[in-house]
Amino acid sequence: MNIIGIVGWKNSGKTTLASALIRELSHRGLKVSSIKHAHHQVDIDQPGTDSYKHREAGAREVILAGGQRFAIMHELREAAEPSLEELLARLSPCDWVVVEGYKTHGHPKIEVHRKDTSRTPLYREDANIIAVASDYDADFQGPLFDVNDITGMADFIIENVPPSARES
Repeated sequence: MNIIGIVGWKNSGKTTLASALIRELSHRGLKVSSIKHAHHQVDIDQPGTDSYKHREAGAREVILAGGQRFAIMHELREAAEPSLEELLARLSPCDWVVVEGYKTHGHPKIEVHRKDTSRTPLYREDANIIAVASDYDADFQGPLFDVNDITGMADFIIENVPPSARES
């Protein structure tokens, strides 16, 4: 499976770009999965639901299944957060995984950086950033894309993700 990360500071447009790349790669007939990292307490289950009651009662994993999708909720219960590698291993086979977040991990990444941010670009400190998507002429020394050039970015990652990053 091929891996491309989307990183950037809060409110830079990471989710918008990740979603657009997922859509573009999928429309090209590729099987795409995604992993989204959140830095806060995440709970996709709501108090009062049956699956919530199962978790609250002590179930380590709960599968919530319906006619359109299923979700596996795994309670860490004092265990460490799983690594990106552990999460990738749990995915079904696919052509590409778009990873949003995990900005300190060593996979190839595209940084979204906007002119109106006061934060220093991540690419100045991260050699794993292989391209930048921006709304201005950033001083990145590699490929620089307009944030709306989804086709160009998809072409770039398909043609240029380093072979070592494709092994997983």
